[in-house]
Amino acid sequence: MSALVVTIDGPAGAGKSTVAKRLARRLDYRLLDTGAIYRAVALTAIRAGVALDDEARLAAIAAALDIDFRFEGDVNHVFVAGEDVTAAIRTPEASQGASKVSAWPAVRAALLELQRRLGGSGGVVVEGRDTGTVVFPDAQAKVFLTASDEERARRRMEELRAGGKGADLEDVLREIRERDARDAGRDVAPMRAADDAVIVDSSTMSLDEVVVALETVVRERAR
Repeated sequence: MSALVVTIDGPAGAGKSTVAKRLARRLDYRLLDTGAIYRAVALTAIRAGVALDDEARLAAIAAALDIDFRFEGDVNHVFVAGEDVTAAIRTPEASQGASKVSAWPAVRAALLELQRRLGGSGGVVVEGRDTGTVVFPDAQAKVFLTASDEERARRRMEELRAGGKGADLEDVLREIRERDARDAGRDVAPMRAADDAVIVDSSTMSLDEVVVALETVVRERAR
């Protein structure tokens, strides 16, 4: 099978991270989590006391970002300047921050080259919100993974509670809808399905069913 660039886009809580990890392992591909890159920028800015509306300083952080991804067992760990920030970038604060910093054109421009360098050689699953439309528009296999608002909120709440964080379903649902509106309505690289993407609604599908569906798409494109 040819080594392809596989993009998985979609809204928060659709299951992209888990599905992308499972798919990468099944295909023996590398995994590039572009959402984690934006989360890492947000985390770095928050720790440095940089306002999330300071486009110039955020772009400088993005341009200097030292980020690496490494599978350790079944976990795709994220390292920034050598520090494992896998858990730190998954907090609600980092999630909301990522959505805010990703709206700035200068930040997106600074990270575009980094993302293409990390994934452009193929044999990679790339997960995010604009990977098939902007980052890798010529990717050979594109998927837009989605689910209902309510199902995405339920999944996110379970994830937070599993991590020992309190979560209220209505609060999580409101945050997801606010983030969807920002991501889909921004002027630069709004979240949308690429014209040639396969749309997969995972609302009533098991994780295994979703992974099998995506693997089928990839193997068909690799013929």
